[in-house]
Amino acid sequence: MLHLITAIIFALLGTVLGIGGVWLAALGGSWYYAVAGIVFLTCAWCTFQRDSRVFWIYSAYILGSLAWAIWEIGFDWWQLGARGGLIVLLGLWLCLPAIRRGMHDGRSKAIIPLALSNALAIVIAVISMTQNVIDIPGRLPEAVVTPDPALGDDFGPEDWHRYGRTQYGQRYSPLEQITRDNVAQLELAWQFQTGDVKGPDDVGETTYQVTPLKIRDTLYVCTPHNWAIAIDAVSGEQKWKFDANSGLEPDRQHQTCRGVTYWKNPDIDVGDPCAERVYLPTADARLIALDAADGSVCDSFAENGTLHLERGMPFNPAGFYYSTSPPIAVDGKLIIGGAVNDNYSIYSPSGVIRAFDILTGELLWNWDSANPNDTTPINIADGETYTANSPNSWSVFSVDPELGMVYIPLGNQVPDQLGMGRSDAVEAHSSSVVALNVDSGQQEWVFQTVHHDLWDMDVPAQPVLLDLTAETDENIPALVQPTKQGDIYVLDRRNGEPFLPVSERDAPGGAIPEDFTAPSQPVSKLTFEPRPLRGRDMWGASLIDQMICRIRLHRYSYEGRYTPPSPKGTIVYPGNFGVFNWGSIAVDPERQVMFGMPTHLAFIQQLIPAEDLPPLDPEAKGSEHGVNRNEGAPYGVNMHPFLGPLGVPCQAPPWGYVAGADLRTGDIAYLRKNGTIRDMTPLPLPFELGVPGIGGPIITKGGVAFLAAAVDDYLRAYDLTTGEVLWKGRLPAGGQSTPMTYAVDGTQYVVIVAGGHGSIGTKPGDYILAYKLPNG
Repeated sequence: MLHLITAIIFALLGTVLGIGGVWLAALGGSWYYAVAGIVFLTCAWCTFQRDSRVFWIYSAYILGSLAWAIWEIGFDWWQLGARGGLIVLLGLWLCLPAIRRGMHDGRSKAIIPLALSNALAIVIAVISMTQNVIDIPGRLPEAVVTPDPALGDDFGPEDWHRYGRTQYGQRYSPLEQITRDNVAQLELAWQFQTGDVKGPDDVGETTYQVTPLKIRDTLYVCTPHNWAIAIDAVSGEQKWKFDANSGLEPDRQHQTCRGVTYWKNPDIDVGDPCAERVYLPTADARLIALDAADGSVCDSFAENGTLHLERGMPFNPAGFYYSTSPPIAVDGKLIIGGAVNDNYSIYSPSGVIRAFDILTGELLWNWDSANPNDTTPINIADGETYTANSPNSWSVFSVDPELGMVYIPLGNQVPDQLGMGRSDAVEAHSSSVVALNVDSGQQEWVFQTVHHDLWDMDVPAQPVLLDLTAETDENIPALVQPTKQGDIYVLDRRNGEPFLPVSERDAPGGAIPEDFTAPSQPVSKLTFEPRPLRGRDMWGASLIDQMICRIRLHRYSYEGRYTPPSPKGTIVYPGNFGVFNWGSIAVDPERQVMFGMPTHLAFIQQLIPAEDLPPLDPEAKGSEHGVNRNEGAPYGVNMHPFLGPLGVPCQAPPWGYVAGADLRTGDIAYLRKNGTIRDMTPLPLPFELGVPGIGGPIITKGGVAFLAAAVDDYLRAYDLTTGEVLWKGRLPAGGQSTPMTYAVDGTQYVVIVAGGHGSIGTKPGDYILAYKLPNG
């Protein structure tokens, strides 16, 4: 009976591998799986006939498979395991005494080579478990290049006044009580729960992405449903709370708040009503001015304390326009953009950037990327509107007050995957970073990161400003712009000219007949773009789903980065999740180095002719994944990660890293896989594969970088110089936010918000956690 069961197993596997292997080979892929199918079917027949030659055949197959696997991918355990795990298990099964005794030659010595083959495969597996063939070890330079660098704001090192700490967006703190030597002693100082939790009626991407601000003894945060809360920085106790009552709207793609904006009126004393303000952006397109002292509304701002950002929009369906990021406060102005739902409809609100008087809410100028030369405020009372569906900016801005420029990362025009019909102005500004004059809104320069973007490669990250020392020892005011495609552009922020070299690379063609592709695309010397996918990069839990992923690789359109979308389906790698997203990077302005979290995750984008779109589901909630209808366009698009039949990525891990690079030279010092699958699987497995994440890092003068973001629920501390993990703290929910650090009375705290992220499926929550050293 055991022989019959074994024969059936071999026959089933042989049939699947044989059919799939021939299909794969016909598509131009590896012949290995077709050969494997023949071997399994042969073993099935031999086992059924109780022919001991099955031991010799299978022994040779194990050795051949082992040689093939090492040739393809070396000693990477996770890839070897996918290829060989099932094979070795069957080899061990064949070695069972009951199988051997049941053969016609019950004392056959053919079992010896099979046992030896199994033993060799196990030895190779054990050896591969001890090898780290993924990480690129190295060290960042530790020398201080600029002893007293410009940080972007004039306040003490103990505070954190803006989203990126200062208006330069460096995410760098001069605090150094916590160092590489003592960070492992960090302990929880306090924990606060906001009470704002994801509910059953929320959209999928209800996320907690806020970075708290700290001014003197108070932290200021917002929550996904637009509560503003003030918290005592030492005790973690609530001081006040304001609920904007922004409601629930099923068409919003994002229900989140990344932060509030703090501003102090220089003309009145602290303690006077609204002398210090907190500006709260909301998911229903409002901006509300609050008194930082008690959370009361500052009625003198706009209309009874509320600025309505939907004013002047040519189209304004509910849930299509809102602010997820805090405005920038500079020179008596609030400068703000807004998020527009991706791929819902071509009849979308404008992506206009506006500057308002910070005291009164009066519109001072507006810059519209589809009409970039006229910044005169429109007359809403006379029915004037902004340009519909122009590229927008949903992320965070940076400012250089001395140069009088605000730096804005721009997105794309809806639909993201269809480029026909874009105006010259839209073509010039899509997926770019633009510098505007703070006083007038006039454009100073623009630098485009993707030409004729068809992949949703909007620029998602706050630009980072610092001064870099050139080879001539001249200090260059620089801008560092991370991008979804993995390029990090280092520019002279005075004029947008590259500080590090930028070249043009030939790009694939083959757009749909109605569209076209750019013949080349820019690439920076400093880039974390992944190498193009190959058949050997396909992965799975077993030989079979790995084969299926190889078939899918060949069935979809894929010619490397920037393969255009198609009705056939296109692999977009890196995917629109981004190598870098809104979490940006952190820089050390003294050492002139960066720390970041590159993510490598492939997506599928498939165009669907409008007439073939499924009926509109009135119960559906907003989402970027799945079918996006692009109402009014000739195609919708279906977007989702490139996954295998078991729901795991088709590409082999790692999917997430931490990295350090020298910004002066563009050299990458190290690249280390980051994070475990503990919270990705039903069992809490602590395997460090290197997992995706979304969020941002910070750096301290103590030589420590802090980052949560990964899809396992930890806050980690890293040695900035090497990227090695020095400490990790378990979080009660997903930490998809950017941490911050501050000090009170000489004690340094590190704070992280843990509330989860809807689209990547981490555990939701409402936690704010602060850590400090013992007796700090």
